[in-house]
Amino acid sequence: MMTTNPATRVGQVAGDASPDEPLTISVIGASGHLARTKVFPALFALYCQGQLPRDYAILGFARTAMTDEAFRERIEQNLTCRYTPEHDCAERMKEFLARCIYVQGSYSSRDSFLDLFEVMQRVEDGKRTNRMFYLAIPPSIFTDVAAAIGDAGLVACDPGQPWSRVIIEKPFGKDRRSSDELARSMASVFVEDQTYRIDHYLGKEVIQNLLVLRFANAVFEPIWSREYIESVDICWAEDSGVEGRGGYFEEYGILRDVVQNHLLQILALIAMEPPDRFEAVRVADEKVKVLRSVVPVSIDDVVLGQYGGAGDGSDSRPGYRDDPSVADDSITPTFAAVRLHVANRRWKGVPFHVIAGKGLGSRFTEIRVKFRAAARNMFCEAAGCPESNELIIRVQPDESIRLRVTSKVPGMSMSLKARDLNLYYKDAFEDEIIPDAYESLLLDVMQGDKSLFIRHDELGA
Repeated sequence: MMTTNPATRVGQVAGDASPDEPLTISVIGASGHLARTKVFPALFALYCQGQLPRDYAILGFARTAMTDEAFRERIEQNLTCRYTPEHDCAERMKEFLARCIYVQGSYSSRDSFLDLFEVMQRVEDGKRTNRMFYLAIPPSIFTDVAAAIGDAGLVACDPGQPWSRVIIEKPFGKDRRSSDELARSMASVFVEDQTYRIDHYLGKEVIQNLLVLRFANAVFEPIWSREYIESVDICWAEDSGVEGRGGYFEEYGILRDVVQNHLLQILALIAMEPPDRFEAVRVADEKVKVLRSVVPVSIDDVVLGQYGGAGDGSDSRPGYRDDPSVADDSITPTFAAVRLHVANRRWKGVPFHVIAGKGLGSRFTEIRVKFRAAARNMFCEAAGCPESNELIIRVQPDESIRLRVTSKVPGMSMSLKARDLNLYYKDAFEDEIIPDAYESLLLDVMQGDKSLFIRHDELGA
């Protein structure tokens, strides 16, 4: 069984509360898809690994009318036994679900959150208890919910008291103005140290490994620059369409949904300078610097598109505008290819191609670092110039790191062929369970580690 050693994590807050102190986790929007499919399964996985404190409670809050029993049945449908032997799983689920309590209320109502407070007081029973709030709700109501939580007195602000922390999901606004306004309004209830802006891509194991790959292996850092790298491609593809989520997608499109957050975070990790120390604040500082060095995008550097219908008969797939939640004349992009440039000494002249699309032929996320061809290669005349080397990092599915190198084909002639040196995670770490991104990130929040969360100035950049 794989567990996370807190000593190996970055940026843990000095003087943080003990992990054995009681914890109340409030999931706001508990009846929604995100909470059911990601948040509660991740909390159960942490429970099975012994990562939750002995004294904890999980409170679900939403508008839907439900009993505690109906709430637990809904949660149970998405729990899995990845970390628990099959014969013990039912008992562990029973133990976990017994700590889950449901509160119905209105998201903007102080009185509803006073009802939540009453339940908190009952389960906390006067003990020193830390509180974590997960806002699994549309961003449009973040401010109302935060204000209601603050007005109900649920947030501890005194450093001498137990901590209060809030987790919010992207998108953090629709543009710079709305993003800044959201940050200001949230800060009136939760200060920056209490705010965890989650981008679940940063919790993926391969993305976390980017810094290790770059800075722990001497073979890469000396050649990680424009002298040796020709281009960088960051690709995100989904074979599914919006499938009923057109209302949300019409509001944001592919650029706000994926490019500005997930893929730009990957770019920052690839392009950032080495921090002088491996600490959360140092990593964030370098990410901010490189994001501020990205040249504003010209329309000539962007290709936008929208998927149409495909196939015939039983194999047919509807187009984006065929979805009943999408307007017939919509021009919202579902595909974007963007060429970015980083204006600093390391990357001057190197294009970063960021490509994302829904309704495509396959589903994957991949980073391709293409190296420049060797100058005056002696094999060009004898066997044809060899292909350029590539470092290919597969984020999902089938996590892997591959280095494409040229090798001689066995035989009497001088024939060259590109082959991959492979690190497939499933084979290399077959005795380890690769944690879900939400498991890693929720554990980090409990430990006060902000290294995989987005700082306010980074969001602005």
